[in-house]
Amino acid sequence: MPDLAVRTLGGSVIAASDESFAVKENLINPWEPGFTAHSFGAKGQEYDGWETARRRDGGHDWAIVRLGLPGVIDRVVIDTAWFKGNYPPHASVEACAADADPTDDTEWVEVVPRSPLKGDSTHEFEIAAERRFTHVRLTMFPDGGIARLRVHGRVVPDPALLSGLTVDVAALEHGARVVACSDEFYSSPEHMLHPGHARNQAEGWETARRRDGGHDWAVIALAAQATLALAEIDTTHLKFNAPAAITLSGATDPQGPWHTLLPRTPIRPDHRHRIRLDTTRPITHARLDIHPDGGIARLRLLGHLTPDGERTLAARYARSAT
Repeated sequence: MPDLAVRTLGGSVIAASDESFAVKENLINPWEPGFTAHSFGAKGQEYDGWETARRRDGGHDWAIVRLGLPGVIDRVVIDTAWFKGNYPPHASVEACAADADPTDDTEWVEVVPRSPLKGDSTHEFEIAAERRFTHVRLTMFPDGGIARLRVHGRVVPDPALLSGLTVDVAALEHGARVVACSDEFYSSPEHMLHPGHARNQAEGWETARRRDGGHDWAVIALAAQATLALAEIDTTHLKFNAPAAITLSGATDPQGPWHTLLPRTPIRPDHRHRIRLDTTRPITHARLDIHPDGGIARLRLLGHLTPDGERTLAARYARSAT
């Protein structure tokens, strides 16, 4: 499941009680926490995380994160990497659904009860609440440092922003997801569905070199049932490892049968291809085949939701609101 809170997907740390030693924004950095010994600044040892002052008042510290992708939370990860003598002994996580930033009147739901933490460790918590949330509040007792907060879950878009429009139904932010793939040796195919442009080849999907005469593929569950009008196949930064050709297929079941949306088509390295699709058949899943292997930076599938697709999105949104 994607990290709904990570900065590269639009997450933001909007408030914290204290950040005396290390800033709150580090909590949602996309990379693994790093550490350089004896790197002392004006506030002491520099940490790639959030670190508060030592409390003497009996209180506790907190930080509020606005999710870049609102959705249902399945798992929370609290990572205290490199905090060995200054980590909090306990932490909890609450969540809320708000149209704007939370206020004093906002109702919070506890998704991770107050739980013990260890230093320099990753703590995973499974979440059972089937509700759509927009913000989370991390509380540590009483103070200390936390390197990362990961909030993994399922994106639930607001159907009012998609209904009646031409939209990218393969976008992660609209609820699309990769449900199967042949290979993710270098990077996950989910990267293809991320917003924005890839900044380097590591931010796309790249497979190992095939030596068996076969080819690689990925299956994407679309945001909802739709008809497609245009495909964008982006190989930006993939200069020597782009596929030689691609095929695009559609289906109403992830197991097929598949029908051709785009026959085998040669593609170029380090290039954004925009290809109109001549089809009116509604689909819920798309399959991208790359021949024989290589990398794709981004996949965009622009189209319109069908009436059934709009009803599915609306029902999903309504179910997750309570």
